[in-house]
Amino acid sequence: VLHLGTALSTIFVFKKEIFEILSSLLKFKIDYNTLFALKIIVSMIPAVTVGILFQQKIKTLFTNNLILVGIMFLITALILYFANDIKNKVKMVSFKNAFILGVIQAIAILPGISRSGSTISVALFLGIDRQKATQFSFLMVLPVIFGSIFKIFLDIKKTSVDINYLSLGLGFLTAFISGIFACKWMVALVRERKLKNFSYYCIFIGIISIFYGFF
Repeated sequence: VLHLGTALSTIFVFKKEIFEILSSLLKFKIDYNTLFALKIIVSMIPAVTVGILFQQKIKTLFTNNLILVGIMFLITALILYFANDIKNKVKMVSFKNAFILGVIQAIAILPGISRSGSTISVALFLGIDRQKATQFSFLMVLPVIFGSIFKIFLDIKKTSVDINYLSLGLGFLTAFISGIFACKWMVALVRERKLKNFSYYCIFIGIISIFYGFF
């Protein structure tokens, strides 16, 4: 439900771009938007593969692993810091770059690695335009999220689960509203070259996590 809230918040923020992509697909037009959709499909391959093959192993990483989380936060901070000052390029996302960003998205399954921060930063390292890098980063995760939601839904149907609809409703609303603000904020950070601000936050949280994990 929380994933659905954040996914819909991304759709809300990028509704114009998504509408253009869907329009081209429905008209069977081979244009920029159609190729963009195909590149998103290519970017899904690494994350889907990792999710299917290492699902149980990934779950164990999210239990009592504060030191790992802290280290991953520091790695995220370094990526954001050095990506901040990269000069804007006009390069578009290629199929090769889409796959590379897909690999980064798969790595970002690790707790403490910012998925959007790492994929946007690597896109900037690859020379991709800031606006296109941000747009691709947020849209590439949508099919993965909806696929994950569908799988979780099937798993839940196999078991007996007591559902608190009020909690789910509040969780969804909170995820949707905060997702809109976070998405717009990230777009502004990339556009205004303020990724360093987020890197300082990651360093702070990373050090606290490592300290708490040790002591």
